[in-house]
Amino acid sequence: QVQLVESGGGLVRAGGSLRLSCVASGNIFSINVMAWYRQAPGKQRELVAAVTSGGSTNYADSVKGRFTISRDNAKNTVYLQMKSLKPEDTAVYYCNTKPPLGYDRSSWGQGTQVTVSS
Repeated sequence: QVQLVESGGGLVRAGGSLRLSCVASGNIFSINVMAWYRQAPGKQRELVAAVTSGGSTNYADSVKGRFTISRDNAKNTVYLQMKSLKPEDTAVYYCNTKPPLGYDRSSWGQGTQVTVSS
């Protein structure tokens, strides 16, 4: 059973910051590239950022310079530090492997809602 638990979302004003966390079960975390995805209302889920087990990162162009992904291998946790938030960052944020474990609902956690007001 997939175990991915996201937290840290909330309501913030434009320009503000949030830090998301995701705890993954060990068998998922230890061998995989971990990533954050987001899905805005009426839009497809998109990749936001990814980090390898060695710490190499990549980002979607829309978040470069504002978001930072990191991981703590000892805690099976991946983080997403978000700064200079914009209303267009509003979405449900999910963590998963890259590529995802699957595309059915059971392969994802519950996500965490981020809402950025203008």
